[in-house]
Amino acid sequence: MDAREMKIKAAEAALAHVEGGMRIGIGTGSTAEEFVRLLAEKVAGGFRVEGVPTSERTARLCVELGVPLKSLDELPALDLTIDGADEVDTGLRLIKGGGGALLREKIVAAASERMIVIADESKLVEMLGAFALPIEVNPFGLVSTRIAIEKVAARLGLSGELALRQSGDGEFTTDGGHHIIDASFGRIPDAEALSSELNSIPGVVEHGLFINMAALAIIAGPAGVRTLQANR
Repeated sequence: MDAREMKIKAAEAALAHVEGGMRIGIGTGSTAEEFVRLLAEKVAGGFRVEGVPTSERTARLCVELGVPLKSLDELPALDLTIDGADEVDTGLRLIKGGGGALLREKIVAAASERMIVIADESKLVEMLGAFALPIEVNPFGLVSTRIAIEKVAARLGLSGELALRQSGDGEFTTDGGHHIIDASFGRIPDAEALSSELNSIPGVVEHGLFINMAALAIIAGPAGVRTLQANR
């Protein structure tokens, strides 16, 4: 089973949790896109759902495939969000934001009764941090914000490059008009402390640590699909 086949298997298992008439948040990234394709097949057969996309990229795919969409203002309370992750640990802490949509992904997940994460087993880790942590920042005062992030990292014993994400000839810009700093910490022993510290920096709009948000993780590997459940 190759990587795409594993993503499809995880998406298929997640689709089983979607009931007719649900209001669902639809994530961003390659695994979430496999979910959109499977959902679109059901919608074409008469299955009724309303979706809220977490990015313009996801919205375009949903429109192309015929998945009905609403804005989060139109559907401010959702039944379920299904999204991928760049890393997930056994406590269902996540790193997200590799695709640049972490702010909208977190807003949509927070508006949902449940969040299900879908991933192939390469994303399952013992400790978060091998994947660079995306930190969404306001362009104003960017140097000051970067220095504040460096100080937070030092207090927590973290080190590594803080790289401003690039796209084409300039800085990557999110759907919300912000930039992203990718923090290559390597290992994050205390994700909760780092989350709290980053939240205290005014120039940080949001970060890619999703803690106490996912209720279920569906992980696909060569041996099949397994489910991890949050203990809370």
